[in-house]
Amino acid sequence: MADTGEVYNKAIKKIRLERPQTRRNLHETNSQVCSAHIYGKCHKGRVRCVFPLCKKLQKNLPLTLMALPALVVMFLFRYLPMAGLMLAFKRFSVPKGIFGSEWIGFKNFEFLFKTSDAWIITRNTLCYNALFILLDLLLAVSMAIGLNELLCKRRAKIYQTIFMAPYFLSWVVVSFMMFSLLSVDDGLLNHLLVYFGFDSVNWYADPSKWPFILTACQMWKTIGYSTVMYISTLTGISNDYYEAALIDGATKWQQIRRITLPFLKPMMIVLTILAIGRIFYADFGLFFQLPRNSGSLYPVTQVVDTYVYRALKETGNVGMASAAGLYQSLVGFVLVVGANLIVRRIEPDSALF
Repeated sequence: MADTGEVYNKAIKKIRLERPQTRRNLHETNSQVCSAHIYGKCHKGRVRCVFPLCKKLQKNLPLTLMALPALVVMFLFRYLPMAGLMLAFKRFSVPKGIFGSEWIGFKNFEFLFKTSDAWIITRNTLCYNALFILLDLLLAVSMAIGLNELLCKRRAKIYQTIFMAPYFLSWVVVSFMMFSLLSVDDGLLNHLLVYFGFDSVNWYADPSKWPFILTACQMWKTIGYSTVMYISTLTGISNDYYEAALIDGATKWQQIRRITLPFLKPMMIVLTILAIGRIFYADFGLFFQLPRNSGSLYPVTQVVDTYVYRALKETGNVGMASAAGLYQSLVGFVLVVGANLIVRRIEPDSALF
């Protein structure tokens, strides 16, 4: 094995021949040679340097410190609890704890798949979320383009604030607002129906109307947030593109089709892939608070999350709830990877990874 001193001399000669010896390059050369001298690692004349990582951390120290609280929170509440996934395969007992509870295999998963409501909760969860993803994409992109085309930017900011405000409301608040509209006795909507000569409707006992009510409430509450995401992309488009299109005689629709939408496409793909990853997760507040736990509405409002909550509340089976959470996570992971694979085959530059 060659002596460390010989490795040092060969490495420094090779690097000096390859690059001009400016002051900066000389400093980098010494750093690389020192790392090779310290660790004695040199493969085919190339020096492996271990110090750039430390230099990058030192250079980005303020940003690293800013991100540290978020990283700690993510570790504590996202990664550390993953040890509890074994509860999905155990009959949990509080005195015995997580590790001492009896191992029962896949029996907790049988509760989800062998129940008579398995088809209903799966259908509702997937269909509602697929509809929400499609409508959110179409409406948010349309609203973002419309706000971006307004000449009065002050008015655009006012509209943007109005659209964004419902996003900050809790579903509990929204459920009381809807109850004041749909109540059988005192609801504003029923008063209007009676005033115009129609019969009042018992909204909380009629399942046929609730798919439309849930969809409308979901769009009203969340569309503003998605619109802001697309507006942030539109603000980065240079006006030079639109000026050149005007000179060429392009209409407003042609500008949107040939300039705006291509710039929005990467953001649309990313947000859609992320939404597909959560297609098996339902918004608990929407499906639990808004129908006010009405039993007659279960066929159209019962989803995986509400079903697990009600079952856990009645039976206290923690293992079953853990099995449902693990199943949702695995399905979401497969969907994200699959959707990204499809996007990568069609347009590699727009894929997440």
